[in-house]
Amino acid sequence: MRKIYVFDTTLRDGEQSPGVNLNTQEKVEIALQLEKLAVDRIEAGFPAASPGDLAAVNAVARAVRNASVIGLSRSREQDIDAAREALKDAQDPCLHLFLATSPIHRKHKLRMEKHQVLETAEAAIKYAKKYFSKIEFSPEDAGRTELDFLCEVTEMAIRAGATVVNIPDTVGYMTPSEFGNIFKTLKENVRGIETIQLSAHCHDDLGMATANALAAILNGADQIEGTINGIGERAGNTALEEVALALETRQEFFQAKTSLVLNEIARTSRLVSKLTGMVVPGNKAIVGANAFAHESGIHQDGMLKEKTTYEIISPETIGLKESKLVLGKHSGRHAFREKLIDMGYDLNDEQVNEAFAKFKVLADRKKNVIDEDIRALIEEKLVQTPEVFVLDTIQLSYGNQSVPMATVRIVQAEGTMLEEGSIGNGSVDAIYKAIDKATKEEVELEDYSIKSVTHGKDALGDVHVVLKQGDISVHGRGVSTDILEASAKAYIDAINRLIDKRKTPGGGRHGSMSLI
Repeated sequence: MRKIYVFDTTLRDGEQSPGVNLNTQEKVEIALQLEKLAVDRIEAGFPAASPGDLAAVNAVARAVRNASVIGLSRSREQDIDAAREALKDAQDPCLHLFLATSPIHRKHKLRMEKHQVLETAEAAIKYAKKYFSKIEFSPEDAGRTELDFLCEVTEMAIRAGATVVNIPDTVGYMTPSEFGNIFKTLKENVRGIETIQLSAHCHDDLGMATANALAAILNGADQIEGTINGIGERAGNTALEEVALALETRQEFFQAKTSLVLNEIARTSRLVSKLTGMVVPGNKAIVGANAFAHESGIHQDGMLKEKTTYEIISPETIGLKESKLVLGKHSGRHAFREKLIDMGYDLNDEQVNEAFAKFKVLADRKKNVIDEDIRALIEEKLVQTPEVFVLDTIQLSYGNQSVPMATVRIVQAEGTMLEEGSIGNGSVDAIYKAIDKATKEEVELEDYSIKSVTHGKDALGDVHVVLKQGDISVHGRGVSTDILEASAKAYIDAINRLIDKRKTPGGGRHGSMSLI
């Protein structure tokens, strides 16, 4: 199977992402992780850009032993000299020269004619050849360069001593068929093309960077260039992890693969995200948080029966432990039951159905339902007290310059609707006074506490109350994303326990759900 070389430019093109500025230590840390990932070539920076960049490239060159370290250079002697200084300690140094070749760049940026571009690039390659045995040459904006001139430039680069010729789609303009055709044309028309490697460097301005890189491979490219997580200027570069997994997953189609250690991908992605400050979108292919997450009930059911129904890549392949069945409003009963079993709950069908109904209500109100949420829902009903009163609705009027007013509607066991309102010295006080009026129970609130069950702005609030009536003391609990609703539920739960305790000498418990 044909080997595709991987040229990583996270430290150079990736660092050109707006707002990203890696220091020397961070560059070395990423480079060492790229070495673990087994990339073939690491472009460490642009030494002539600044003394700091030269020093960082030199530090990477000294640290990396098992990959070629590359410095970028314009087709100028002073740039080449800076790269030579930066790479002097590299185990396997390589110089990356570039010069624009497209009509728009020749006219507006370089102000050069074709023959001047050829002469300048040739002189730079020959000068660099005195100091570097490995030279990659890039005709910048090759995608928009006339094909016949691109063939001429490539042939010149080979004659002058380049070992790799890179074809960059600098502005992400190409379609896969157009970009693939460039490689096909070069392979068929350039003399000496078999003596060098052809490389593909794509940008994602139209969202086709990965597709274009794969089209280049299908048409003879020997190397792909890109970044981890697809970071880079404007819309970014080819995401190396996407190309590597496409080749791995569709080997029978591409008949080519990289030498990357694939189970280092997730770790590398996280490191680059952390040090650059560029968050990986949840829906990002391969390394996004949702890449191996399933919420749809249909998908979850399929996954529980056979993972390959909805996963073409195993999460273990990139270094993750397992897929995630995310519980949310789209989840089904099958996944919910499996989650309960995983959490140690052994519930019968009726109990599962009751818990699932409550879960669905919560999922409509909370974006992500996590284990702690489910545990709170289940354990809220572990001790089941006959519900004499059930909260129906709460209405509140509150302002920091007005007296809080609450109206509650409560349903009695036989179906009678009770509705009362009251004012109080706070929202909770108003709610509790209204509940007292509706239930006609005279109680004393001995304790009230609230805590967050989970994290985030939509976290579940868990309220505990202790009520006393004569010699009887009971506690109640309520859980909701709304702490006032949780407060009302806790108070009514305590009143129900109080009524039950009055009826039962010794305050016996009633059938509870079984736990493993």
